[in-house]
Amino acid sequence: MAFPSFLFLLILLPLFFSNIPFSLSQSQLSPDYYRQFCPNLDNIIRDVVTTKQISNPTTAAGTLRLFFHDCMIGGCDASVLISSNSFNKAERDADINLSLPGDAFDVIVRAKTAVELSCPGIVSCADILALATRNAITMVGGPFYTVNLGRKDSLVSTQSSVEGHMPLANMTMDEIIKKFESKNFTVQELVALTGAHTLGFAHCKEFAYGLFRYSKTVPTDPAYNPKYAEALKKLCHNYEKNPAMSAFNDVMTPSKFDNLYYQNLEKGMGLLESDNALFQNPKTRPFVQLYAKNQTAFFNDFARAIEKLSLNGVKTGNQGEVRRKCDAFNSIHI
Repeated sequence: MAFPSFLFLLILLPLFFSNIPFSLSQSQLSPDYYRQFCPNLDNIIRDVVTTKQISNPTTAAGTLRLFFHDCMIGGCDASVLISSNSFNKAERDADINLSLPGDAFDVIVRAKTAVELSCPGIVSCADILALATRNAITMVGGPFYTVNLGRKDSLVSTQSSVEGHMPLANMTMDEIIKKFESKNFTVQELVALTGAHTLGFAHCKEFAYGLFRYSKTVPTDPAYNPKYAEALKKLCHNYEKNPAMSAFNDVMTPSKFDNLYYQNLEKGMGLLESDNALFQNPKTRPFVQLYAKNQTAFFNDFARAIEKLSLNGVKTGNQGEVRRKCDAFNSIHI
């Protein structure tokens, strides 16, 4: 007797869906998530990141910052990549995100394009951002760490969701500690993650108040090394007319991922108020001193902390989608 066709389908459907990496049944993240359907994923992304970093040496710092801003708001779900439209103001248009560098967005667009040519419709933008960040860090001398894959891209991105959730450079260290604790990060993990400031730069407008108008009686923040402060004043003297003026976070090795950032803090050479506060605050100072002396300890702790960050609030199954373009939802979400 022949099988009824619907029974045949009932037998085949579970076998079919069990082999698809984006099926609802597979909600656990894994380093091998795309092994069957996009086996060259890591190599594709590494090639794109390498090419971009060679042509634009600030790409690694920008990508790392972009990843952090994404993960701190609603989890690591590529919500920060969404562009605003007439229906919705997205995360990237929040004030704190307006300075996110174009090179970082560009490298993700390039990586997504390359991945789509090889594995169309398979890999999420959230996973591409996570892998691109890891590869950028290792390319400039930082530690290798495992990236578990299987994230879905968010279905929501709103400007209003950013307010009050990000640590700010002019917050007290106790306020910043509370921000990280609200995301389940310890003080030590905070200090390790802040070591990302070993790369990149900040615009003068972000720290100029500490140089020129710290208080009514003391114009310059006394936490600054005096010679360092004078050099920054010369660099930033015209920042109001030239808002693009900027300074490296780590003046010694700005393009290398190392522990000199912490050594600079011990000398009063932190660029932002929050940088210097890491050494001034008794809760965070011991970890600054540890990492200043021991780069291996910093690398190990940074790797563990960013791996933990990369799992923050991830979406799986029907909680998200795999976007066709990283800057737009597959359909309109209001």
